[in-house]
Amino acid sequence: MDASQQPPLLYKRSHFSTTLPASCRYTPSHAWVAEVEPGHWRVGLTKFATRMLGEMVDHGFEIDTGTRVKPGDIVGWVEGFKAISDLFCVAAGEFLGGNPALSEGIVLVTRDPYGAGWLYEVQGQPDSKCMDVHAYCGLLDQTIDRLMAQNKGGEA
Repeated sequence: MDASQQPPLLYKRSHFSTTLPASCRYTPSHAWVAEVEPGHWRVGLTKFATRMLGEMVDHGFEIDTGTRVKPGDIVGWVEGFKAISDLFCVAAGEFLGGNPALSEGIVLVTRDPYGAGWLYEVQGQPDSKCMDVHAYCGLLDQTIDRLMAQNKGGEA
């Protein structure tokens, strides 16, 4: 069974739980990447990332549709109640633009992070640092454990 046919994976650690689509690839910076059609990728923030940012309040893109991009390029920004963060590209190719639905309601990023709350699309190839859902769960374990140690047992 390939990843697109696998059921979502339930993840729970400490006070954090989420359902992770097995068909997505994940980045060390807590973004997800899903292939819409061959070479066409949709990118969003994981539930973990949205939890760290808090409820979304605004966003913007700093590049135009058609711009050549590579992993690590800043393509825009998101603002949550807890933090503002740059949006880094997680693929190499051509920036296809942002999610038009977000102009109507940025809260989609928080409420439906793996569906209607996607951020932008790229035609090309995802970063080689992208990982499958099982490797991402391992990264979440490490990240949450580190946060808990910093907070001396506080909530992640």
